[in-house]
Amino acid sequence: MSEKPSNPDESVDEKEEEASGVLEEEGKEAAEEAEEEETEEEQPPVEEEVAPEKPEKKEAEEEVAAEEEGEEEEIEIVEERVYTIPFRRVWATPRGKRTPRASRMLRDFVRRHMKAEDIQISNEVNEELWARGIKKPPRQIKVRLVKDKEGKVYVYPATAA
Repeated sequence: MSEKPSNPDESVDEKEEEASGVLEEEGKEAAEEAEEEETEEEQPPVEEEVAPEKPEKKEAEEEVAAEEEGEEEEIEIVEERVYTIPFRRVWATPRGKRTPRASRMLRDFVRRHMKAEDIQISNEVNEELWARGIKKPPRQIKVRLVKDKEGKVYVYPATAA
């Protein structure tokens, strides 16, 4: 098998020599990497050619970007109205079902007054309805209804208008 050195001091010296050799090699590698990084920084980055995206993806990305910026800017407004919607009948409902009924009543009210089937309720209005939980919806809510040229109705809070 392997031969053990007769003198323990010799084995320590050999280990130190190996360790110093390893350190020298690592130092050389680090210096070479630093030189490579410097040369990379001096050269302008090479721009990769990107294949053109499909039109479907582009349209979807534009819609997402438009929603983030604000839907009102891209909507072509045909009709805009402000209503105060009473939720009087909601309070005749059992406590655990009041806010869901209020949201259904809101949709029915918008459908009846704006003559539209496609209704989009904003997060702000939804948060107003659910602010006090499922048991205590607001007694009434003031909203701004915006109808676009495609017949879609958006519901926004009237205070934000």
